[in-house]
Amino acid sequence: MTIKKLHLNSKWKAFLKQELNSNNFQDIISTLVIERKKYSIFPKNDEIFNAFNFTLPSDIKVVILGQDPYHGKRQAHGLAFSVPNGIKIPPSLRNIFKELQRDLNYPISCNGNLDSWANQGVLMLNSSLTVREKIAGSHQKIGWGLFTDSVIKKISDKKEGIIFLLWGAFAQKKSELIDPKKHHILITSHPSPFSAYRGFLGSNHFSKTNKILLKNNQQPINWELC
Repeated sequence: MTIKKLHLNSKWKAFLKQELNSNNFQDIISTLVIERKKYSIFPKNDEIFNAFNFTLPSDIKVVILGQDPYHGKRQAHGLAFSVPNGIKIPPSLRNIFKELQRDLNYPISCNGNLDSWANQGVLMLNSSLTVREKIAGSHQKIGWGLFTDSVIKKISDKKEGIIFLLWGAFAQKKSELIDPKKHHILITSHPSPFSAYRGFLGSNHFSKTNKILLKNNQQPINWELC
């Protein structure tokens, strides 16, 4: 994979021109070429930038920040917290569905694919966009953090009225990249089984997000999946 052959929408290539031409990003690409020769890396090359390809810069309403792609086979497909159709729903995503049921009375989904959220303007961005099989956090130090931090800051600088959902301590650290005078920041605990009961369950982030969108004369997100 070369920078010219990235599976990335042209709108994002223009929006992130400086970041994509940086030495840091070139190092990421070079590292991935080497890593894929030695290890199983998730997601596939053509799915790494799905979060961007499903939600164009002009369409962003909400940003949900994750940390790492899932590191099990067939789980990661480029959207934070999401899994492809037919894949068992991971624990954190199951808690997200529990909160949806509690908050908006939606049935708990039997499908973990969140494409429909992304298509409505929810940018589901992981801090690291790739990972080695079975090794969580294995690509956190290859430059992805610097790249995605730049993405978050550029969205903050260039856009207005975006709703950032920061779940857990890792995501909350990204608040320093976001201008609170221009955007809405909703903070709670991570939906993982270890912390969901510390605030995530009962946070009402989904209904709060839609109330903000309606107040700003924007179409609310249809969070229901089935």
